[in-house]
Amino acid sequence: MLEKLYSYALVAEKTIEKIVDDENVNVNHMVLPKGDALPEHYSNSNVYMIVAQGTITLQLNEQDNHSYEKGSIINIPYNTKMNVFNDSSDLAEIFVVKAPAPAAFK
Repeated sequence: MLEKLYSYALVAEKTIEKIVDDENVNVNHMVLPKGDALPEHYSNSNVYMIVAQGTITLQLNEQDNHSYEKGSIINIPYNTKMNVFNDSSDLAEIFVVKAPAPAAFK
């Protein structure tokens, strides 16, 4: 078999999991209930955030908050201060693709 299969949790509770973590790309899966957030951090790669369910709100660097609904793909540049939270949906689900993998920036 040439392909490699990855899976992710099918849950309705807070989840933060790494799906793919190799030298080429990182893919993370996150589920945030309403009112939940990720800790403030800086992007360690070029980030592509895919909203799979609900709405996610981002506050990047010092700009105003922006909300993105299911079906949105947001590109966040390397070394951007990020605040990610769910302040409007019962449940928000996102996939975060980091390309190249953060190791390329070290």
